[in-house]
Amino acid sequence: MKKFAILLAAAPLALAACSSETTATDAAAESSEAAAPITAEEVTAAQTAWGEGIVAIGKAFTEEGDFRAAADAHIKKFYAYGDGTTILFKPTLAAEDQFRGDFEGAMSYFVGTEGSEDKGFAIKPWTAVRWENEGTVVDSDSAMAMGNYYFTDTDGNDTKVEYSFGYVRGDDGELKINLHHSSVPFGG
Repeated sequence: MKKFAILLAAAPLALAACSSETTATDAAAESSEAAAPITAEEVTAAQTAWGEGIVAIGKAFTEEGDFRAAADAHIKKFYAYGDGTTILFKPTLAAEDQFRGDFEGAMSYFVGTEGSEDKGFAIKPWTAVRWENEGTVVDSDSAMAMGNYYFTDTDGNDTKVEYSFGYVRGDDGELKINLHHSSVPFGG
């Protein structure tokens, strides 16, 4: 009977030890994932998902849904605001407030702010975003891509925009934008 009592007393300690090992293993795996080198394929996937997010914001606006919540989620998912990273964001249609180094500035650009130059780029709405990379440079823990992206409106017309995006791996292991510069091509 004493042996049985000792086993019963030891069981929670053994389970706790196993649980601690699992937690430590999970934490090591997450840390390893967060430190994994960035790949060109991840950059392409991040670009596609970013474009889909822009379309989703416009769709939410058109359908009278919570487009601000969609924009909030988009910015948090794709930009490194809040990860302790400096963000360099120069949006296409910004002249008075050219640079958007904080979350609120990005939000204003995407959904608009009354009394400002921001009319809500993402709520236009756009139906598709197509990327044509001129090139992608990957340097283990960061990546840069440059090229043209095309925003398709509801009439099927494309607006060509030039871009340079920089990426880092966020605290969650996903790619985050730390540089976003876009502009309309020079007209001459």
